[in-house]
Amino acid sequence: MSNEPTATETITFPKPTPQTPPALVKKIGKTTYRVWAHFSTTSTETMEDKIKRLLREEVRQAMENE
Repeated sequence: MSNEPTATETITFPKPTPQTPPALVKKIGKTTYRVWAHFSTTSTETMEDKIKRLLREEVRQAMENE
């Protein structure tokens, strides 16, 4: 299961502001990664529900491909 954009799709995320601290900072070698997380304020699905839904979909697709 892949939710990655195709070559013709563009995904945009809100740009973090200087006041928004990164959710994660990780340095690997000479590169420092700063990661921000974005969550919808209008979503009615909990994180637990979303993970369960994603897992069910992945299992369903795996069974279809057998």
